[in-house]
Parts: sequence; C-alpha cells; structure tokens
Amino acid sequence: MRLEGKVAFISGGARGIGATTAHLFAEHGARVAFGDVLQEEGKQVEAEIQKTGAEALFIPLDVTSEEAWRRAIAATAERFGELHILVNNAGIPGLEGIEDTTAETWDTIMAVNSKGVFLGTKVAIPEIRKAGGGSIINISSQMGIVGSATSSPAYQASKGAVRTFTKSAAIRHADEGIRVNSVHPGPIFTPMTQERIAIGTAARESYISRVPLGRIGTAEEVAYGVLYLASDESSFVTGSELVIDGGWTAQ
Repeated sequence: MRLEGKVAFISGGARGIGATTAHLFAEHGARVAFGDVLQEEGKQVEAEIQKTGAEALFIPLDVTSEEAWRRAIAATAERFGELHILVNNAGIPGLEGIEDTTAETWDTIMAVNSKGVFLGTKVAIPEIRKAGGGSIINISSQMGIVGSATSSPAYQASKGAVRTFTKSAAIRHADEGIRVNSVHPGPIFTPMTQERIAIGTAARESYISRVPLGRIGTAEEVAYGVLYLASDESSFVTGSELVIDGGWTAQ
C-alpha cells in the first residue's frame, strides 16, 4: 500500500492516463478525488473505484477556470479532510502546423495544457502545505523536451511550458516539503490517441519507428511512474523529469 493514508486529486481523471492513475492510487491505499469535463465517464470511474471498497469522489472540472479549481480542491478537502497529492493530467492534443494554427486554437491548447497546470498547482499548494507537504506531478510529454516536424507546435509549446513551470514550482516550494515533478510520456494508447495511432495507421507506424523499444506504450506504464512520484519512495526527487517514452528522446 504505497499511498496508504494519502489523499490525491487528479485532473482529467475520467479516462486514459488519469482514470488509470486514479484506479492505481486507490489500489495502493489513497483516497482519490478527480475532476474532468466528461461527467458521465467520470461518474463511471468513481463507481468502479467505489466497488472495490476504496474511497473516490468525482468532481466536474474545467481546468481553465480558477473558480472551478477552487471548488474542486475545496470539495476534496471537505470530503477527505486534507490533500497530499496533485496530479495535473488534463490535456488536449493538437495536429496543425504553425501556418495552419489559428490564434484561437493556440489559446485553447495553452489554456488547457499550460494554464490548467498553473491553476491546479496554485490552488492546491495551500492545502498541501496544511498537510505538511506532499507531491505535485505534472503530466507533460516527450514533445515537451524535443521538437518534431509531425507534432503540433502549439501542443509542444504547451508541454514545454509545463516542464519549465514544474522546475520553477519545485524550487519555490522545496523548503515546504512540497515536491514538484513532471512526467513525459511518449506515444501512449489512450482514448485521446486511439484513432490517430490505431493498428494499421501510418501515424502508428511512424511513431513506432521512432521508439527504440518498438511499440506504443500503455496508460498503466505511465500510471506506475506517477505512483512512484506520488509516494514517499521519491522523497528526494523534485524538479525532475520522468521520461516514459520507450527511448524516443534518447536518440
């Protein structure tokens, strides 16, 4: 039980990496709250976790709204009494090149992928401080570390911002026992990516050709990395990047 006695909040927890992480945290003893704009799917994940005997709470959440974040974190603290772990997981993809990206698309991607991480961190820090410290994990991407001619510049910029913001937050709050780290998944099969990297698609073969391990990753493989950073096993880790990309960025 690697998270026994801990309370966690996960954004984007209704499906994919977020939902998988919520299930894994609950398996390891955490009381888990999670938010998403996908309310039907969120309620389903909540019910699935509760059926195992663990405690779970789904809260509707638009990560681009500071007020929505304040309601979500307040509801978590009211239900479970404290907060030790925040996983900023919510994100959206992008495909357009620079000349095809509208200002509106740029702003939308930045709002969810970057502003959402900032707001979640800002609102959660006071509660984590009250608990005596804890762990914040921000989900970035391997595309937040290296460039790619086939990825959206807006998406890459948003994920690069998460990477640098993580380091700044880690330095600023280390003396309070609040650790902040980023996770950088490579190509992972999730509901968000399943159409683009379905078996037989050219995009899937292109991705696999760039992964030394020769396959697409799973949400579970990312969730176990998040579990490590959330647990006390990583008590001397802050401001770091956990890359889970099958070797993509090693080349």
